[in-house]
Amino acid sequence: MDDDRGQAMPWLLLVVVLAMTLVVFAARLGPVVDAAAQARTAADAAALAGAIDGESGARALAVANGGELVSFVRTATGVEVVVRVGEVRARARATATSSWERPPAPD
Repeated sequence: MDDDRGQAMPWLLLVVVLAMTLVVFAARLGPVVDAAAQARTAADAAALAGAIDGESGARALAVANGGELVSFVRTATGVEVVVRVGEVRARARATATSSWERPPAPD
């Protein structure tokens, strides 16, 4: 007759170690994901501001959104910016166009 007592303890220990590893991984990944989202937001805002107000506008909006403007390049149709938040960088483009519309005719 086999004695199976105590066989669950190694498995339970393995499950606990795996669970703790996942918790540590998630705790370290969370701030990176948050910084990436913040960097994308700052880059989008900076690109839109840069298309209208140039590099100074892009820099101001990048800083206002918690980022740092790393590069600002004018393109044929608009601008491209790179913004850094912590160690995460995000790139965004915006097109500067104007359109003229005729006001509706009075009734």
